[in-house]
Amino acid sequence: MMSNRDVFYRYLGLPSTQPLGIEIERGEGIWLYAPDGSRYADLVSGVSVSNVGHCHPHVVEAVVNQAKRYMHLMVYGEMIQAPQTRLAQKLTSLLPVNLDCVYFVNSGSEAIEGAMKLAKRITHRPNICSFRNAYHGGTQGALSILGCESLKSAFRPLLPGIRQLNFNNFSDLQLIDESVACVIVEPIQAEAGVILPYPGFLGELRQRCTEMGVLLVFDEIQMGFGRTGKMFAFEKYGIIPDILCLAKAMGGGMPIGAFVASRERMLSFTFEPVLGHITTFGGHPVSCAAAIASLEVIENEELLMHVERKAAIFRERIISHPLVKEIRQIGLMMAVDVGTEEFLISIYNQLLTNHIITDRFLFQPSSFRIAPPLTISDEECHQMAALVLKSLDEIQI
Repeated sequence: MMSNRDVFYRYLGLPSTQPLGIEIERGEGIWLYAPDGSRYADLVSGVSVSNVGHCHPHVVEAVVNQAKRYMHLMVYGEMIQAPQTRLAQKLTSLLPVNLDCVYFVNSGSEAIEGAMKLAKRITHRPNICSFRNAYHGGTQGALSILGCESLKSAFRPLLPGIRQLNFNNFSDLQLIDESVACVIVEPIQAEAGVILPYPGFLGELRQRCTEMGVLLVFDEIQMGFGRTGKMFAFEKYGIIPDILCLAKAMGGGMPIGAFVASRERMLSFTFEPVLGHITTFGGHPVSCAAAIASLEVIENEELLMHVERKAAIFRERIISHPLVKEIRQIGLMMAVDVGTEEFLISIYNQLLTNHIITDRFLFQPSSFRIAPPLTISDEECHQMAALVLKSLDEIQI
């Protein structure tokens, strides 16, 4: 009889030649447990998904209760479902008045696709601007605006009319003209290794888009829902987008995404033609119930007010290690730079040996990320920082 490991490598389509290959039986808080009882500390939150930890009791209860009532009913947007309406009302209550209408999808890539379509439908313009070293997803539209040629060259031809700008390059903003439908940007570049915007950059981007009649789309798929210490990253900078893309941590561990705009703009999908954007499973009621519960956890446990203190524990303990060259950080999203890819691979493997799950950045080969669940305790922060230091000490220089 084949083991789960055998089946994993034989019958699953795998995107990597070297997957982690760790079998997990259950999760709780920051911990993932293997069948033999050993446990791993998840310091990447399932890549910015498990902001409220694994299997938070409030989220699990919401999932179970909703699954008992009903699951899928009908293609999205046809039937009135309380989990969708409650989540839409809750989300928009947290957002500026121009972001008052939510379209639910299944994932971050789908949120990006929807935003691109909406921008083209509203402006009737052919071109889209995005930024180098940005990651927006793996579907063909999202891949077209992704900022790394090596990840997309094998899949060309992709969408035409894509202009790639350099993040934090003020002069590149002049490439945004009246032929552009939208500019899609991560307010903090995640896969580039936590690159923060220069002072004034997002403000000038906002101003240029307004002058040219271009819609500004913020991709907060990784940074949303408390990761930065604010519910949404744009709140850190006081810059409001025209369309906001969300996913990952939104569902508390369940799959869901959304793009948010004004009701007037979103109605563009309702007329000429009707069914301008459709999805079968978008806004699945169980995922919506989980998302509501996740938001309640963030608010009721006051997770946002503790983010900076917890981040400081990691930063202050790790920054002085001789292998650490720099820590780029916003909230509980840190890029620990060790100078070379060679060191990074050794450190990454040693962390895994010590049962710490971290992750590399797609476009920054000398850094690893620390982005634990926001529910991590101060004691666990100290414990994990000590294990990171231990792993760094064990590297042969």
